Amino acid sequence: MTRFFVTPFVVTVSFLTPLLACGGDRTRSPTCGWAQFNGPSLIQDRLRQPPLGLTLAPRGLPGTLPVRVVGTREQSTVLVTYTKGALTMEHQGAGFPAGSVSDSTAYAVLVVDDSTQRAQGVLIYESRRPPEGYPSIGALSGDARTVPLYGVRVDWAGVSNPKCPLLGAPPAGSPSSAQ
Repeated sequence: MTRFFVTPFVVTVSFLTPLLACGGDRTRSPTCGWAQFNGPSLIQDRLRQPPLGLTLAPRGLPGTLPVRVVGTREQSTVLVTYTKGALTMEHQGAGFPAGSVSDSTAYAVLVVDDSTQRAQGVLIYESRRPPEGYPSIGALSGDARTVPLYGVRVDWAGVSNPKCPLLGAPPAGSPSSAQ
């Protein structure tokens, strides 16, 4: 029979290893990776459910909102304006996927928390657009290209992990009235 002796070193290592493994930058953890993948997919699914899609552009949006291309880590901002009653957003900074924009691909989604009616930001999808006739609430422009902007209400807490948020810090300003 083999006997194992427990030394102070073994005890220290066995307690410190789990602590060190759980510490540090959580944005690089598998949980955050899954959240960054799963959140946009859930939002895209909600867009396909008619009662959750917005048919009119919300009023009272802040002047800027966070924006991110799905599948990338970089976040930028969009300038929010209303032109002749239509919601118009202008992508600021690098990262707009101009190369993947065509007549049938690339679109943007304004994400509104259904519990607070606050616009959380915009996600840009580089995939097939919703079917023709689906209600667009405006347009997003960047790098001399324009894509349709759709809107959807979601349970924000259910699609964005607070430890690694999908769209960074919540936008400043008063809540929007997404109607």
